[in-house]
Amino acid sequence: MDAGRGPVISRFGLASFLRRHASLVVIVLLWQCGSWAGLISERFLTSPMHIARTAWSLTRDGTLPVNLWVSLRRAAAGFVIACAVGIGLAIVAGLSRLGDDIVDAPMQIVRTLPALALVPLFILWFGIGETPKVLLVALGAAFPIYLNLHKGIRAIDPKLIEMAQTLRLSRLQMIRDLILPGALPDLLIGIRYAVGISWLMLVVAEQVNAESGIGHMMMDAEDFLRTDIIMVGLLVYGILGLVSDRIVRLVEASLLVWRPRSTLGTFL
Repeated sequence: MDAGRGPVISRFGLASFLRRHASLVVIVLLWQCGSWAGLISERFLTSPMHIARTAWSLTRDGTLPVNLWVSLRRAAAGFVIACAVGIGLAIVAGLSRLGDDIVDAPMQIVRTLPALALVPLFILWFGIGETPKVLLVALGAAFPIYLNLHKGIRAIDPKLIEMAQTLRLSRLQMIRDLILPGALPDLLIGIRYAVGISWLMLVVAEQVNAESGIGHMMMDAEDFLRTDIIMVGLLVYGILGLVSDRIVRLVEASLLVWRPRSTLGTFL
């Protein structure tokens, strides 16, 4: 019986993949047909085939790979800083009432500030180099990590804490063996949100005094009315967001393999 399940699961996975992406394929086909029929102006919205040709041209001359590498480096650096700051502050605020009083109120205030309003201040503080761009990404991505991990720590069952105290675990052992593993699902949710926000903040950062990156490439294209290059940049941002989210979901599946999977999807 187990031998026959493999093909069934494989077919189900393929069918699920095709069903999930069918609407996207239909949209692209309608878009291309509208361009061919003259219903969609090339200046207003470049056709998918034209976008593909432009992406290939930018790849061949090195423009796209160079700018993509710069953007990836900025996003990765900002995300690492966000993880360090968000996790550190969440642990401080989640494990101590005094820490919560000190940390949470400033975090909630800064969280509500619009990113664009902080750009001039970051330029005054850090100049127009790489530092303000990386810090803008870190600033936006740190909050979902902090909020979700803080919630996960506070949601730990008090009976488990009492059991750990009965076993005379040290504070460090409680954090390492009980609190952090218990809050891991919430942390991973925060990381998924943070990855998406990293790309959103990168778009803002790279359109302000940038000399390289996908956002800079799009700003140059705007000056020359190159809608096709702008669409290539948007496509790259979208693919990066999708791929990074898939990676986080794979990590989540491997780390949380002990959790029972929901069967709701089989009924929908």
